[in-house]
Amino acid sequence: MTYHAPVQNFVAICDLHPNSTHQCVLGVIIGKTDIKGFPDKKNIGSERFTFSFTIKDSPDHFINVSSWGSEDYIHGLSSSFRTGDCVIIENPLVVTKDVEKEDRFSPSTPSFYRLLVTETHSAVRVCSEMEADTKLLALCHLPVKDPRDFYSLGDIVANGQSLNGSVINILAVFRSVGEPKYFTTADGRKGQRCEVKLFDETIAMFSLICWDREAIQLVQAWIPRETVLFIADARVSFDNFRRSMVATVTSKTIITVNPDTKEANLLFNYARELSEAGGLDDEENQTGDVPLDSIADVFTVNQLKLKAQENLDSEDPVYGITFGFITTLNLDSSVSKVIRSRCAKCRFQVNGEVQMCTNAACPSEGQHLETTSGFDLLVDITDHTGTLRSCTLSSTAAEKTLGCTAEDFVCLTEGQRTALKWRFLLERCKIYLKVLASSKTRHCLRGNILSCTLADPVEVRQNVMI
Repeated sequence: MTYHAPVQNFVAICDLHPNSTHQCVLGVIIGKTDIKGFPDKKNIGSERFTFSFTIKDSPDHFINVSSWGSEDYIHGLSSSFRTGDCVIIENPLVVTKDVEKEDRFSPSTPSFYRLLVTETHSAVRVCSEMEADTKLLALCHLPVKDPRDFYSLGDIVANGQSLNGSVINILAVFRSVGEPKYFTTADGRKGQRCEVKLFDETIAMFSLICWDREAIQLVQAWIPRETVLFIADARVSFDNFRRSMVATVTSKTIITVNPDTKEANLLFNYARELSEAGGLDDEENQTGDVPLDSIADVFTVNQLKLKAQENLDSEDPVYGITFGFITTLNLDSSVSKVIRSRCAKCRFQVNGEVQMCTNAACPSEGQHLETTSGFDLLVDITDHTGTLRSCTLSSTAAEKTLGCTAEDFVCLTEGQRTALKWRFLLERCKIYLKVLASSKTRHCLRGNILSCTLADPVEVRQNVMI
């Protein structure tokens, strides 16, 4: 039987005490974990289930709440509210927390206690719109850590492996989210993974990994390029596969969406100006969201076009392999049309002759220009079904395809560049592609070449039906 407390005044989180009874707490949920099951030691062969959440009732006070019980009870309770809801917790048990254990696996809180919600003695209900206090809901936009205490993405990359395994705060802008990937572990447990891309004034693309359903669900409501995030207690580590640093959302992490802080407002203005100037469009799809070995579907050019158009509403990219001919590859054009220079700070494309970045939103505006250079080619791919025009071949994918770096290419003679061009032009290639429907491009499709190699004739016969 579910307990219902009598109507009474709410107890502030800062006033909670284990000796008090029949307490009623009002707060807004700022974080929530997934449900987990554990073997029940008292009933061999059965499981107990648990999940936790964190509530806040003032700018400086918040507390962790956990609940244990049967599978039906825990699933029902967890599904009854979500992050951002204003809730009333009736008759929770106030427990002195084990600081060392609590702070290792749960968000760090200023309270000496934690709350325990039980099926027989407690209740949690979501406030109606009439009951919800706007001042309370506004607390969702106040970070749980000092808003000035954070690492920029550039700081994380610059510190590299010296930060490996550290738990830090990050202020960044949400750029995009990949499709959730679902899997089953060796012991039969279901899992999921979702990769989020972030950016700030220092780095154009940085990965944030989410493993929890709750975090993945939260991500879906964010607006790309417009949502600023203060990520408290994210774990950063060096990813050997990417050869770069990444951040991970853990059970300790609290994400504040669009923080009401000076630092966040400045970052929001930067992101808006950069987006309006087209600085983010240039970097879109420069790298694939998935490893090449996970791409197995083979398509004709026409099938790729049709599938991308089918995904127009969802904006999901199509990943696939095509065995086509390279019909446009202008390697013997002027070097400035093959190699592009970008501002090292904001990644905006710049003219190599100027001394300053022309992007008004660049954090280095007015300072001496620092640039990076790389391949930026537009390639046409043709097979017996049609042509996919103006596919981007850039960065490391271009270097691996051509077998030389941008610096090496600049040193080649005109004859050597022409010879390099004819190694691929009008040759059958095995091409890994990421294709998106896009109203911004002339052909309403945007293709990004993730890998391109000369095709094995045996593999072509096995995969191409003409």
